[in-house]
Amino acid sequence: METPVAAAPAEDFFPSFLLLGFATLVAALLGAAHRLGLFYQLMHKVDKASIRHGGENVAAVLKAHGVRFLFTLVGGHISPLLVACEKLGIRVVDTRHEVTAVFAADAVARLTGPVFVELPIDVLYPYFMVQKEMMSAKPPKGLVGKGVSWYLENYLANLFAGAWEPQPEGPLPLDIPQASPQQVQRCVEILSRAKRPLVLLGSQALLPPTPSDKLRVAVETLGVPCFLGGMARGLLGRSHRLHIRQNRSAALKKADVVVLAGTVCDFRLSYGRVLSRSSKIIIVNRNRKEMLMNSDMFWKPQEAVQGDVGSFMVKLAQGLQGQTWASDWAEELRQADRQKEQTFREKASMPVAEHLNPVRVLQLVEETLPDNSILVVDGGDFVGTAAHLVQPRGPLRWLDPGAFGTLGVGAGFALGAKLCQPDAEVWCLFGDGAFGYSLIEFDTFVRHKIPVMALIGNDAGWTQISREQVPCLGSNVACGLAYTGYHKAAMGLGAQGLLLSRESEDQVVKVLRDAQQQCQDGHPVVVNILIGRTDFRDGSIAV
Repeated sequence: METPVAAAPAEDFFPSFLLLGFATLVAALLGAAHRLGLFYQLMHKVDKASIRHGGENVAAVLKAHGVRFLFTLVGGHISPLLVACEKLGIRVVDTRHEVTAVFAADAVARLTGPVFVELPIDVLYPYFMVQKEMMSAKPPKGLVGKGVSWYLENYLANLFAGAWEPQPEGPLPLDIPQASPQQVQRCVEILSRAKRPLVLLGSQALLPPTPSDKLRVAVETLGVPCFLGGMARGLLGRSHRLHIRQNRSAALKKADVVVLAGTVCDFRLSYGRVLSRSSKIIIVNRNRKEMLMNSDMFWKPQEAVQGDVGSFMVKLAQGLQGQTWASDWAEELRQADRQKEQTFREKASMPVAEHLNPVRVLQLVEETLPDNSILVVDGGDFVGTAAHLVQPRGPLRWLDPGAFGTLGVGAGFALGAKLCQPDAEVWCLFGDGAFGYSLIEFDTFVRHKIPVMALIGNDAGWTQISREQVPCLGSNVACGLAYTGYHKAAMGLGAQGLLLSRESEDQVVKVLRDAQQQCQDGHPVVVNILIGRTDFRDGSIAV
């Protein structure tokens, strides 16, 4: 006997289908209304009569964050912000090239911690001005025209809805990654068993929240020989028993435990190949991708810690309180330093074919440099030589182009550094090629009364490139410059200009002192130093 099956009447199906379709349509319309900001506009008023503009809001936030300087090359797209900042007492410093403004802000960020912010033009001007530029003066025609006009009006309403309602302006809380106690403890155990430990400190170590003086105490307490790079240069002062400056590759090959603290395995460490495969590597970095760069290809970390470098070093030193290492390891490294420095002295005494020996000039700069100086370096060969010979006198007193050798940072870095630390003497070391980017900014220094001192190693060429190009490819094409009178050009811009050449070889220190005095008197100064060529940097990277 068959069981009867009940069939739903066809008329029951259609109402359910219609109900589902209606619900779907309503949901789609509500979603579209949400995406178009219609609900937001119901809750937040658009004040179409207001003459206020977004520049006022931005300036208020900058003021609340303690921003003291705004660097700019003026343009209509940022005029509201510039005017608003001026009204609130934020100093607006206009440069002659927009890249200088960016580098000046970069220098302030490095020295103080502020960050880069970019703002679209339509959030800076008043409603009526944005409306005038965005909307057509004539009524739209046709369905498409009316649809476009409605869309733009709605976009404009979303942009200004609630624009002048009170908003928090102060700093937001930061979420800085930290090493876990378990990770720190594992690193303590690894390092405690080391016989030949070595630390490489990079720029990340100087980031907030750990103050540089607290980091220095941690490094001294740890007692491990270290190399300092990037913004970490100068952390231990001019001459410290733990600071090793030369023969880094050889030291890394001999070390049994290496701590890469804010240092990454890029081309500067030969992608990790410079590390010994028998060494235990501890690496700490805020960024996991950078931290593990080229790992498992040329090197392998024993412990990889994603976290703040400065805080990690403090905790590491606390965990190893009382730990000591045999003095012969540090003495071996210092002895290698002394031998390398003797080689430098020998190269400084060698005659060059023309003009002054750059090695000797930079040794005299090192002897003359005051304790309150900030060093800004911008160039290739001359600056590469200076990195071996001239020592920053303290933490956050060395500003360089960074890993990729970005030329043109000099004037901007100097501008930011001097404004951040007006009592410091800003000494800029330029190659003559790099100085071409910064020369016009001496007009900026004069107009804004910002006294900085530029020393140009003028060897009439892009020597770092020529050093490799000529022997490899047999041509000096595009590498040649002239012994240009940069000091005269600076004088034409209202700055002071001095010349050093072979004729004044015995006057180097005197001229540096004269330039220093003129700077102290409030004048920006350019010292054009005509130099010859040496083999000091043969084999250096020129890419």
